[in-house]
Amino acid sequence: MTQAIRLHETGGPEVLRLEDVEVGDPGPGQARVRHSLIAVNFIDIYFRTGRYPLALHDGVGSGLGSDAVGVVEAVGPGVTGIRVGDRVGYLLGPQGAYAQVRVMPADVLIPLPDGISDRTAATLMMKGMTAQYLFRQVYPLKGGETILYHAAAGGVGLIACQWARALGVTMIGTVSTDEKAALARANGCAHTIVSSRENIAQRVREITEGKGVPVVYDSVGKDTLEASLDCLQPRGTLVSNGTSSGSVVIDSQLLAAKGSIWLTRPAMVHYIHPRPHMLDMARELFDHVLAGRIVSEPQQSFALADAAEAHRALEGRKTIGATVLVP
Repeated sequence: MTQAIRLHETGGPEVLRLEDVEVGDPGPGQARVRHSLIAVNFIDIYFRTGRYPLALHDGVGSGLGSDAVGVVEAVGPGVTGIRVGDRVGYLLGPQGAYAQVRVMPADVLIPLPDGISDRTAATLMMKGMTAQYLFRQVYPLKGGETILYHAAAGGVGLIACQWARALGVTMIGTVSTDEKAALARANGCAHTIVSSRENIAQRVREITEGKGVPVVYDSVGKDTLEASLDCLQPRGTLVSNGTSSGSVVIDSQLLAAKGSIWLTRPAMVHYIHPRPHMLDMARELFDHVLAGRIVSEPQQSFALADAAEAHRALEGRKTIGATVLVP
């Protein structure tokens, strides 16, 4: 027996229950992983609340979480490239990372380099790979651009600050407090806007001398949509990569009125396959970390049993950077 967080209904943090579960041997193409750290991501809240569909099986419920690091305990028939004793991380596969041990499809496991600790790796799987696909694939940055990035002191945001600096990109980041502004600047964000007391579009126009920016990366959604559009240059791109404040609903006529704006709502799953490409993405990310261009550690940790408290802190905007669960 092992322990895992299970859901039997969607709702608030109180639906997260720590339960004893059976974990068997891995089958063909599978591996059993003992977790050392489990990442908490905002997408977990979307699943918990029912914004994203989650299969709740009668009497069994569902696991939660898609992002963790650990050690391979066993592999099933037909598994190649992953061995017992390997340190691995992952960000894909079925929900269920909030667990001490689980069986996973082996082809989603990413081997971790020796120079990257589990603590660092726990911040890189979903969050670092998100920065990679946003900056290198969705709207590829070449260097020299000035961009707007919302939630710059969040788990993805702090990695994005450093990646932008490494690329020679001038990043304008929105944050909710002066403390978060200082942290974002310390990580490479060139300009910060405290959204609780500053007009985002006005400040962006001031910083860019009226030009606006070619791209906005917006993980907030409903509350920042209007400001994001007003920050863009004609034919600029709005990357709507999250909806923490609510879903984005937009009339295409507004995109024309704001300057023939391009709008994309990317999902990681469409940018990470096939497996060799996923490993290349991870290699680029790891290279930045090993070279010291990106430094990332969890800023908050909670026991697995306290997953509900971790969710409350994240939803209440009381966290800075990455949050992890300790199984």
